[in-house]
Amino acid sequence: MGEKAKVYFTDFRTKVDVPLTAKLQKLIRKAGIGSIDMGGKFVAIKMHFGELGNLAFLRPNYAKAVADVVKENGGMPFLTDCNTLYPGSRKDALEHLTCAELNGFNSITTGCHVIIADGLRGTDEVEVPIRNGEYLKTALIGEAVMDADVFISLTHFKGHEAAGFGGTIKNIGMGCGSRAGKMQQHNDGKPHVIEEKCRKCHRCARECGSDAIDYERGVAHINQDICKGCGRCIGACAFDAIENDNANANEVLGCKMAEYTQAVCDGRPCFHISLIQDVSPNCDCHGENDAPILPDVGMLASFDPVALDQACVDLCEQQTPIRNSQLGDNLARPDWHHYHEHFKDSNPNVAWKETLEHAEKIGLGTREYELITM
Repeated sequence: MGEKAKVYFTDFRTKVDVPLTAKLQKLIRKAGIGSIDMGGKFVAIKMHFGELGNLAFLRPNYAKAVADVVKENGGMPFLTDCNTLYPGSRKDALEHLTCAELNGFNSITTGCHVIIADGLRGTDEVEVPIRNGEYLKTALIGEAVMDADVFISLTHFKGHEAAGFGGTIKNIGMGCGSRAGKMQQHNDGKPHVIEEKCRKCHRCARECGSDAIDYERGVAHINQDICKGCGRCIGACAFDAIENDNANANEVLGCKMAEYTQAVCDGRPCFHISLIQDVSPNCDCHGENDAPILPDVGMLASFDPVALDQACVDLCEQQTPIRNSQLGDNLARPDWHHYHEHFKDSNPNVAWKETLEHAEKIGLGTREYELITM
């Protein structure tokens, strides 16, 4: 058994006149961010700016708190993300920057610039070797991410309709992939509709990330030639009418995300921050956010992305589900098959353990950690 990783934690309680942003800064200093040589270096802060209509994403105040600490240490920070694979409000750099500004991210509110890492059309990418890669040998990463000397992830920890939860590995692995890189991660599974279960509610079509669902035959139909395999329709369907043709597609997706994270982090200084708040059942890529499934928990930081995700999962599993939520509704159903895992009980088709197991296997980090409460 190797050495346990250190994960630093603090809750959202604070004293009068002490902002939570100051508490976050104290946490990341305690976790050792100051040990990274940032003097005169470009520092990428990878985060999610939220889809238009979504209000669960991290506030820009937290980004500014991290950027200010980077500047204190002599670094030159910038906020970054890559364009999306699906057609939303972040599919090219112009729309992405507009979305970021509308959601409050600009050089005034955050103290640093926003750069879309894979460029105007999502094609500015670098092919990066994946150390110990089993599913992939190289990753297609947004160029600005790889140009940075230091990499910091700032993650909103929440549920996810395919990956189980959206944590540090999801933020880095999928988030730093160019559009082609995202396609490379998603292409192991395309769902289909079980026609006798379809209720014709059209929610899957509204959630589709590639306009691949129509109702020409009276029930939902997925055009396999257009479908990108993002899995959003599976999470959207309340009637279990959509399933994946590849039974282990979500497991493979998680493993590929771990390998992409390895490509991003390998060989340079990295630091990771995760906030468990507004724990929505689905990704911030949605143009809405349903009620939180769990209470707000706290803020965490570590040099180890695997340990950080594992600690976040463990803390979430200790929480009592919120009754008026997707998770609470599922658990209240008399016919519900209880998985006794909050994220799987919220979105039954997900897989997340395989992601952390594979991440540990390829040397990205360890699931063994010491939680240091501040």
